[in-house]
Amino acid sequence: MQWHGGLPLPHCPFSRNGLACLLYIEESSKPIEIQPLPHTYVVKDLVPDLTNFYNQYKSIEPWLKRKDVKGQGEKEYFQSREDRAKLDGMYECILCACCMTSCPSYWWNPEYYLGPAVLMQAYRWIADSRDQFTEERLAWVNDTMKLYRCHGIMNCTNCCPKGLDPAKAIVNLKEQVAETYKDGWKSMMTEQIVKNKGRESGMMYM
Repeated sequence: MQWHGGLPLPHCPFSRNGLACLLYIEESSKPIEIQPLPHTYVVKDLVPDLTNFYNQYKSIEPWLKRKDVKGQGEKEYFQSREDRAKLDGMYECILCACCMTSCPSYWWNPEYYLGPAVLMQAYRWIADSRDQFTEERLAWVNDTMKLYRCHGIMNCTNCCPKGLDPAKAIVNLKEQVAETYKDGWKSMMTEQIVKNKGRESGMMYM
């Protein structure tokens, strides 16, 4: 079966998620069966409940975090062209959830594993030279369930309608965690959790 952003076509020869708006369908006398996005709760008809997905996205705090904030009216935070290029292939994500719902690891642990799209966006901010909470972000995501449920199945990369590579971003994230890990991360992670306990589970993020 092929899933197209919530539209699986059983007679289609391919087997991956995608966006229905990008799919060309050959004329055929056979009926086309459509179903909601797989492995999600259905609100109604073809509308899936993506509350957990978006709350998990919120939990990585996908915004620029600074320790020395510029005053009102001061210039923006600059970065070199080389640093800006590091964000290519990540910022283009449209949060369509195709990769999340094609990932077996996410099917099994949706309440704990952050999934490919969210982890790629977590790394997008970790890789951003303007952000000053890199170590805190790494400490928070360094968790058996949040990050290391990824087993490199590659469904996420194969199905991304934007041609992005979440699997590569996750590999880079794991490498950076391994290279920069410090014993003090545990207390730092605890401090981040205490600030908002609901952040630990996308299902109850406050």
